[in-house]
Amino acid sequence: MTSASPPSASMPARGSGELRGSIATRKGAPLARRFFVFLGPGYLVATGYMDPGNWATALAAGSRYGCALLFAAVLSSLMAIVLQALSARLGLASGLDLAQACRARFSKPAAITLWLVAEAAIAATDLAEIIGTAIGLQLLFGMPLAVGIAVTLLDTFVVLAFERAGFRKIELFVVSLLGLIAFSFTAQLAMAHVDLGQVARGLVPTRQLLDDPRMLYLGLGIVGATVMPHNLFLHSSIVLTRAVGASQAEKREAISFALIDSAIALFFALLVNGAILVLAASVFYTSGHTEVTELAEAHRLIAPLLGAPLASKLFAIALIACGLNSTVTATLSGQIVMEGFVRLRMTPTRRRLFTRLIAVVPAVALTLISGEAATGGLLIASQVVLSFTLPFAMVPLIWFTASRRVMGELIAPRHTTVLAAIIAAVIVALNAKLIFDALAG
Repeated sequence: MTSASPPSASMPARGSGELRGSIATRKGAPLARRFFVFLGPGYLVATGYMDPGNWATALAAGSRYGCALLFAAVLSSLMAIVLQALSARLGLASGLDLAQACRARFSKPAAITLWLVAEAAIAATDLAEIIGTAIGLQLLFGMPLAVGIAVTLLDTFVVLAFERAGFRKIELFVVSLLGLIAFSFTAQLAMAHVDLGQVARGLVPTRQLLDDPRMLYLGLGIVGATVMPHNLFLHSSIVLTRAVGASQAEKREAISFALIDSAIALFFALLVNGAILVLAASVFYTSGHTEVTELAEAHRLIAPLLGAPLASKLFAIALIACGLNSTVTATLSGQIVMEGFVRLRMTPTRRRLFTRLIAVVPAVALTLISGEAATGGLLIASQVVLSFTLPFAMVPLIWFTASRRVMGELIAPRHTTVLAAIIAAVIVALNAKLIFDALAG
């Protein structure tokens, strides 16, 4: 028997609304089967935690300090699990995604402001993913960077094709690419002969962090750039693709399943980010190449250092897969934000192209005018924008999930709210330092 909750009275009909409740849940089915239905959204969210910006940070940390900053990657993942859990809880408990909740609870000028900030964050996210994918295409096929950036427009139509086939197909596409990424790094790590003792020591914080300003800076970068604003909007919406019953018991079970799903997926993201750092430590740090910060440089060095040409190809393939996955979720987030905040309706094709062109046009223009070296500056600028916009998504999320008026009986536990507030304060402080340092050069 399929059960579905009625739409909230304050919930607008929207382009992605036809996906709401489109994946049936079976009331009375065995527990494992009910849980399986809820697997998926967490993996779409997890792709945002292993984007090209994360790659660059992990490569720099691993090549400079070996595995010493591995604990920072673990800490950042734990922070992400808490905040994404709140995002899923908001959607399932209130029937509203984060963008819709902001529009329903805030004044129109405030909602418009938050919408513009969210659009800036999504454009910055998309920019980083597009550049990362284009770099991967250049490394693997020798494609000029400007051409590779333009080619990334094609994944817009990939998303449309999968969406027409059903949201579950999008999830399967993303999970398939995640499997390719996992295979690529597993193979590279096998070639690298990782020192497991070094990995174990990296899970424990080191005093060197307080004595070495550069190490502290990289550690802050790993933790501070953890949560992406678009992921908070995305997760609160895509959990609503499950047809959850209207009863409190059914909603509580759905929330529990969604939390487990996101925790498993974010643990997978941690393994990928950790693999990048460990690979850099095993290949670059141990060979004395301690200043590897560019993706292209890592690609150039990895094959001769491992003595295996296949390693560099696997590196490029994984980068393209990460970029494709991240652009898919950024495009979905653009749709959710646009319709949730301002009810702006477009055909699916126009909506996708609009979101993508916001990022593609400046990337292609700057690459053609200033050359490929300018892409590094674009990546840095995109991370500064994300750092600035993060509080505008994170603070409303924590406030909504702590409000009984919004959440009813499914309000977040007080200890979770307190923990999330502490995490938000830490991340905002770290991002403020990163912005200051970026502006100060």
